[in-house]
Amino acid sequence: MKKEYRIKKNHEFSRIFEKGKSSANRQFVIYVMDHKEAAHFRVGLTVSKKMGNAVTRNRIKRLLREALRELEDQLMDGRDYIIIARKPVVQMNYVDIKKSLKHVMNVAGVLKKHDVKK
Repeated sequence: MKKEYRIKKNHEFSRIFEKGKSSANRQFVIYVMDHKEAAHFRVGLTVSKKMGNAVTRNRIKRLLREALRELEDQLMDGRDYIIIARKPVVQMNYVDIKKSLKHVMNVAGVLKKHDVKK
């Protein structure tokens, strides 16, 4: 994921937590907030220390970034997203993580509607 697509600053995380809308499933919580000035979306990832050691947390973040890379053409632009991983993610493989992430994004209503041509 490119640097301009990431949220890194603590005050940006705080602002999105306060003013954003949240949706969740058993594996993820997603906060969404409009960011009109941006031409593209931005994403911040959070994996708690309760999930495991640094190796485990970094693995989860790598898998999340890869899933987001594959879903980026379906995400709405001009929004900020924060994705918080929950405990069940530790046991999941990449396919399950991507499926669950897509589900929570669908619940949040942030996926673009694609027209299927026949």
